Amino acid sequence: MSDNHAEFPNLDTETLETKDSHVPIVNDDDYTRAMGEDLATTLDLSTWQSGVNLIEMYHRVEQEVAESVHAEHGLKNKIRSEVFPALGNRPKAPEAAGLYKATSGMLKNVHQQILFNGGVEACDGTVVSHDTLPLTITQVGVCLVSYSGDQGSWVHRMYRRDMRSENPIDTSGLLDLLDSREKRSAIGTDQGPDKITSLARRGIMGYAERAILLDTSKAIWRMGHGSPVPYELLTGSGMVKLLDASLALLNRLIEDHKKFVFVPSAITGRVLPTLGHALDALEYLIVETMEDAVLKIVRQGHYTGQWRNYKGKLEDFAKTCGRNTVRGIYRVSRWAPPQIFYAHKNFAHEAALIAMSDSVLQQYRGFPMLIDLADQTCTASFGSEVFNSTTQLAYANSGFPYCFMPERSTRR
Repeated sequence: MSDNHAEFPNLDTETLETKDSHVPIVNDDDYTRAMGEDLATTLDLSTWQSGVNLIEMYHRVEQEVAESVHAEHGLKNKIRSEVFPALGNRPKAPEAAGLYKATSGMLKNVHQQILFNGGVEACDGTVVSHDTLPLTITQVGVCLVSYSGDQGSWVHRMYRRDMRSENPIDTSGLLDLLDSREKRSAIGTDQGPDKITSLARRGIMGYAERAILLDTSKAIWRMGHGSPVPYELLTGSGMVKLLDASLALLNRLIEDHKKFVFVPSAITGRVLPTLGHALDALEYLIVETMEDAVLKIVRQGHYTGQWRNYKGKLEDFAKTCGRNTVRGIYRVSRWAPPQIFYAHKNFAHEAALIAMSDSVLQQYRGFPMLIDLADQTCTASFGSEVFNSTTQLAYANSGFPYCFMPERSTRR
């Protein structure tokens, strides 16, 4: 298998994919293979249980979990013997592609010389929104932390109003207002037209996180949450100015600074986690570059008008920054799940050791504690609980405490 690239699974499962991507149709045979029963059996209500039989439920769940876990574990040796050695033979594979083993001594050195000396700073953000008929408030907060202490926090609020004029509107203006509201999504949802707004919120937060890491942090190493080149920045979330700013920022981060490591929480694909579960404790893989993932977004885009000029820029970005950014996966203990990481190709081993050194502090979770610390700091400062209390108090002070509030927000 080592020389047969066609047999190697497609790893292009980057989290940069849009949530609007095509959902494949599942036919009857697919359903039967996946569920272990045909659809007719599922639809036959005589096969359903009446009420809750806890004993039977516990037994079935225990059986299914045991069988699936043992079957998954059975893949481990085959993946280690056949897939791991083939990583370096794939087209466009990074020079360092392959399997590596860290030692406790390596992690100890990172702890003493870099991590606990404030040599790594992590950044994370949170975005919350309060949506009512007359006003939508969006708050973006970002926190920067290290083991030397809190390094700072930043917040920005955006106010979306359909009516900003203090003068009474005429009939024509009223019709325009109703038409604009008809085109918006239902209150409190991000579906339909307001998906653009949701994407823009994530884009602004993603830009702010990376800008603070690059221009405010003083540490040698910068740690981020997610992918260094997320979908919302590579598309500008539909905004040309955000795309221009993002490309300039990401070029400086990847090409100039280089000493970064990003670890995402969510993984949309299943191939890399499959490889990750074949890792032993303190092992890591360097798998591929980001070039194809970025090019996939460019090729799926519909570039018309002013956007047509950006296709070439993004292709160039993929061949420079994308090619210089590698993706790998590590595991710090047998109890913890594997975690994806991103790094510059010239510092991939150092980045993996830093991520693992921070993650080993949570052996059952296996995720960097600094990112968790940044997230908890951000939630405490800018989370929905504090934000919603402030906005609800403002409505109460205006004399309308409840009439614009969605039903769920007042449910007890």
